[in-house]
This record gives sequence, structure tokens and C-alpha cells, in this order.
Amino acid sequence: MKNVLAQFNIVDFTVQKYDQTIKDLNAAGVGNPLGRLYHVVTLQPVGMLVTDVWESEESLNKFSETLIPILKKNGVTPARPTLLQVHNIIA
Repeated sequence: MKNVLAQFNIVDFTVQKYDQTIKDLNAAGVGNPLGRLYHVVTLQPVGMLVTDVWESEESLNKFSETLIPILKKNGVTPARPTLLQVHNIIA
């Protein structure tokens, strides 16, 4: 099974909303979800770009079941990810 890179361009994500979302995910027991290998968030002129590497698309979908309601609670519009198959990772 190939790893998948997921990028989310979220224009209404602020640092405050991101930090609250992380707190809520930790409280829900999924702050470090099974199957997520890497998580990187970068600031943009408007919003944030969230980039994750997952063991599989199924792992991402399972995590999304908890993530999406938390994002909505925090006033964030969930974005559809751009999904790309990972060819190689050098860390």
C-alpha cells in the first residue's frame, strides 16, 4: 500500500482556529492519529496550507470523521484535499 500526501488549502484557517482545533483533537484522543506519518502547516497570505502524509487514504478518511465536525465547530470551512501518491520520503 502506497503512502498518500494530502494538501488542504484552508482560506479561513487562522492561527487561533488551528490551535483550538489541535486542542479539540487532543481532547478527542486523535491528536496523533493512527496512520498519519507527517503533519506540516504553513501560513499563507490568506489562511493556511495543511500538508499531511498518511499511510493510506483510508487512514485519512477515518481521521476526517472526527476532524470535520471539530473544524466546523471552530468556524472553519473544511477543504477538499488534493491527494497525491508518494513516490519517496527522505527524512
